[in-house]
Amino acid sequence: MTPSPGRTYRSRPSRVRVALRRLVAAGLLAAFFGVALWLGVGALGSGGGEEEVVVPTTTAVPPPPSLKIVFPEGFTRDQMIARVGAVRNIAQRKRKITPKLSGPTYARASKAAKVPGQFRGDAKGIEGFLFPATYEFAARTTAKKLVADQLEFFNQNWAKLDLRAAKSKNLTAYDVLIIASMVERETIAPVERSKVAAVIYNRLKAGMPLGIDATIRYGLDVPGTEALRVSQLESDNPYNTRNRTGLPPTPIANPGLASMRAAAKPADVDFLFFVRMPDKVHHFFTASESEFFAKACEYGFGCG
Repeated sequence: MTPSPGRTYRSRPSRVRVALRRLVAAGLLAAFFGVALWLGVGALGSGGGEEEVVVPTTTAVPPPPSLKIVFPEGFTRDQMIARVGAVRNIAQRKRKITPKLSGPTYARASKAAKVPGQFRGDAKGIEGFLFPATYEFAARTTAKKLVADQLEFFNQNWAKLDLRAAKSKNLTAYDVLIIASMVERETIAPVERSKVAAVIYNRLKAGMPLGIDATIRYGLDVPGTEALRVSQLESDNPYNTRNRTGLPPTPIANPGLASMRAAAKPADVDFLFFVRMPDKVHHFFTASESEFFAKACEYGFGCG
């Protein structure tokens, strides 16, 4: 018979072929059950009892303990060095942690750090650029990393300033930073920052000595807890703004953003003098020299 198109015809297998196929199938089944039986014995153990199955687990690694260091606004570099050392001692004593940070390593790292690029033609050191804030660090954090963070935060905050008012007075960015440091050291009440800055601007314009004792303290390393002596007030130190006109050579502290803003845009007032009031927080401001001396006498700063 001729096959019809589109259909496939298969011949019926012989009895021998059927027997061979059944033999092969039986062998495969035997092999399968043998492997299964072997696996079952391995799981149950040679004694026939069920053994505990050990499941590997992943133990989460706890994060390294976090430490904090606070640099208040107006801290000098030397004060920051001392604060780093104090925080390290506290971490060792109370937390049983020995940080890599130390006073000496911070001193070296801050001294070696480069000031931000826009200031490199004028700046005479790193003072003023170590932005004061609260910084978190770990036991393995290096002094170099901490200083780098401070400089990064300085750049971020400095970028928020509008320097047009300062530039109109022929003041450089570094001049503004120096003024900000004086504002920081001279003020306690936030509302007075722009007024103190205005006094500095007005005295610079008038060619008057600034007369800010905080600069003398910085230049001669006299703490605020000690009264300035006559010899110190009359010294020829470059930071003595009582007998020198113009700004001191460098910032006298590391100012925060509020003082930077005040230095960049002072109050629009004609004040030339200020004297601390008896509450030791606020100041009396005036444009009159006679009124200034009268108030200074009234507040117990000497008469005559």
